[in-house]
Amino acid sequence: MKSSANYVTHPITRIYADWADIDRAAWNALLAAQLEPTPFMRWEYLSAMQTSGSATVETGWDVRIVTLWDKQILVAACPLYLKPHSYGEYVFDFAWAKAYAEHGLDYYPKAVVAVPFTPVPGTRLLAQDDASQALLVLACKVLMEEKNASSLHLLFTSKADQAVCASTMMSRDTTQFHWINREGKPYSDFDDFLSTLKQDKRKKIKQERRKVLDAELGAGITFRHSQGTNITPSDWDFFYACYERTYLEHGNAPYLSRAFFQSMASDMPENWLLFIGEIEGQRIASSLIAIQDEKSTNNAVASKVAYGRYWGAVARVDCLHFEACYYQPLEWCIANGYDRFEGGAQGEHKMARALLPVTSTSMHHIQHPQFAKAIERFLERERAGVAGYQLSLAQRTPLK
Repeated sequence: MKSSANYVTHPITRIYADWADIDRAAWNALLAAQLEPTPFMRWEYLSAMQTSGSATVETGWDVRIVTLWDKQILVAACPLYLKPHSYGEYVFDFAWAKAYAEHGLDYYPKAVVAVPFTPVPGTRLLAQDDASQALLVLACKVLMEEKNASSLHLLFTSKADQAVCASTMMSRDTTQFHWINREGKPYSDFDDFLSTLKQDKRKKIKQERRKVLDAELGAGITFRHSQGTNITPSDWDFFYACYERTYLEHGNAPYLSRAFFQSMASDMPENWLLFIGEIEGQRIASSLIAIQDEKSTNNAVASKVAYGRYWGAVARVDCLHFEACYYQPLEWCIANGYDRFEGGAQGEHKMARALLPVTSTSMHHIQHPQFAKAIERFLERERAGVAGYQLSLAQRTPLK
């Protein structure tokens, strides 16, 4: 972000409850100026969460769009949700809520600055300079107090977010698994990538792929991919049937509605890549990947990133999940010169596929003084545990 040395005016805070009240171009321009933008913070994505019925008051995501204005210029903004539960966040604080309840206190509502159902690190506090970003945090805390919320949580934050919150909020680390393309000399193809792995890992991946792709030794599944507007309505329908089935098989309704994905297809198609697996022309599995290859205003070098998001299948095939969710996307990323593939939250099994552990950090402010001290002690122990866990993982690297 730009230096705040010359910032002299004090912006006006405005709170909105409907994305239709926020200028799309102004929001997206502010996002593009950040160091760690993602497609999931675009106006279209956040608005679709609301208009599709996926993240609404009824589902426990009561949005308050916090904005700062210098006259008619949007200088800072973030999505804040008042929540009566902790589902769909992927940073788990159920134990904190239980402790509150055991002491006769209300943990909910709480205030959460996040992208619903989307555990992808990136900028949460959009701002044109450091001073505006600090004022935005203050505005969120004021809103938290006005709504009698127990706490404020910024989930899956950027480095800049963490820096502005470091002196007044507690940090919490979690582990994700990301694949990083080779620096200097990117992989030329999937075999080139495999050549950098230890022999046992390379052999395992080849065996898993044969079980899915080989018609003589395995299921004989072929994959095709479509991007953007080339994804047909029929393919979107099939994907959603797979996605919905995955949730229902685990006894839950899907978080996202079919209308949400319809909005994605119409409003930001360039950010989606769909893989479909077929046997003799019959579709049996799909995985949906988000992609970003836009250059941020403040980035000297463009970063091309793919994000593993959703998958499902209508038939059970051994190792099909690995092929659809990791190997097909990785092969595509290598062929298209992508720098990173983020595999999402949790999942130590991803390491065997060369998605390596990285730290993702969230920031937390607890209103109750005694609980704040207790949670801070817990987080200190937890951070040490996460660091130790990642150290042990590093000793089991799949790379040569």
